[in-house]
Amino acid sequence: MRSTAMGAPELAAPSPAAQPDGKPGPEFGPWLEKASILIVDDEPGMRNFLVRTLGPRAKRVEEAADCEEATKLLDQHHFDVVILDNIMPGKSGVEWLTEQREIGFFSDAILMTAYADLDTAIKALRAGAVDFVLKPFRSNQILNAVARCLDRMRLRRENHVLRHELRATSDHVLLRDKLIGYSAQIQEIRETIARVAPLPTSILISGESGTGKEVTARSLHALSDRAEKPFVPINCAAIPSEMIEAELFGHLKGAFTGAQTARDGLFMHAQGGTLFLDEVGELSLATQSKLLRAIESRRVRPVGSEREAPVDLRFVFATNADLEAEVEEGRFRADLFYRINVMHIAMPPLRERGDDVLELASLFMSKLSKQLGVPQVAMDGAVRAGLTRYDWPGNVRELRNLVERTLILGRFPAEFRDEQAGAEGHADHDETLEEMERRHIMAMVHKTDGNRSEAARRLGISRKTIDRKFADWAD
Repeated sequence: MRSTAMGAPELAAPSPAAQPDGKPGPEFGPWLEKASILIVDDEPGMRNFLVRTLGPRAKRVEEAADCEEATKLLDQHHFDVVILDNIMPGKSGVEWLTEQREIGFFSDAILMTAYADLDTAIKALRAGAVDFVLKPFRSNQILNAVARCLDRMRLRRENHVLRHELRATSDHVLLRDKLIGYSAQIQEIRETIARVAPLPTSILISGESGTGKEVTARSLHALSDRAEKPFVPINCAAIPSEMIEAELFGHLKGAFTGAQTARDGLFMHAQGGTLFLDEVGELSLATQSKLLRAIESRRVRPVGSEREAPVDLRFVFATNADLEAEVEEGRFRADLFYRINVMHIAMPPLRERGDDVLELASLFMSKLSKQLGVPQVAMDGAVRAGLTRYDWPGNVRELRNLVERTLILGRFPAEFRDEQAGAEGHADHDETLEEMERRHIMAMVHKTDGNRSEAARRLGISRKTIDRKFADWAD
């Protein structure tokens, strides 16, 4: 809670710094121009002043003359920030805000008041206001308050999405860089992505585990008009069934045991961006029903809430299962399948992509060698032939793990060379003591999941020694 200092009594119209195109400049942060704001005040003059102040800068500004009108607007639209007067006929702003929090209201609220007493501040804090400004105030004071709210909201959502990503997936970040390869299948998928990315159409991506379904989803997001908004990936198989609804749609305080505070769901954190539901076939039939309703209505109801919150999302789904067979078996809703299968992208397995495996192996070799601090291992003709001949049941993820093991051991496994080449390679390679030491230390670091302190303890050396070795190998 922050208190904005008293300003001059004059409520002058704003005079923003202009850009070359004549539009207001970004002096109050880059998020204001994308924000949706609701103004609640019974005084027409104050509403008019705030609309003239915020209107040229924000994406959308709505106004309400009383709490009843404001409630109706909240039921119809999502607002990032609500600017609320405290003293209004019938019901105070703090009382209305308290009621809204109890039935499902997750936006940031700024309270306007003419009285800077401690009791008002405490009540505003308990009601869930994140800032308040004292009347009278200047335009830059309310603009700064809104900018603080938007920045706070952005950081909160980014942190939540990042924590969820780290919990939900063990995939390495290298698998998410971009769609690599020049095989005919990948070229066709690139062309499809380019055609459908600008459209609001829902996409279903299918393919074996490790074929790059999330990479494709991220490419769709990056090429869409939502690229600057969040991309939120959800692994439906990684969230316990009893928690999936609260994770997706959010919940109110006290909605269930352990719900100590209200929390936005991942649908709200993806507001304006792309929601990627991976392994959608793993959802229970009950959750499938609620998901179908959310997709069709573009509204979600947090657990324990009486209000449905509107959402603006682009949906991308992925599965490694045969959903048509799941529908026939009664394990997947037919209406949901037809709703999400508007545009289908089938990801080919790595074994069908020809020389793409060599390009991917080179990429992983280059990046992982820098991360591990070890020299790259050469891929001669025998290794290249072995890589393209292998069946790759784990697809790109298995290839990445193979390259990491190869860097740790200093050589490709024998099964990725023919017998003659493998024998020659072994005969020609007399391992030095330094190479043996490096291989042993790297193997222990890998065994301890990158924990150098634990690796040092098991090896009987100091952490500084391992750090120094890594530094020497990186040179």
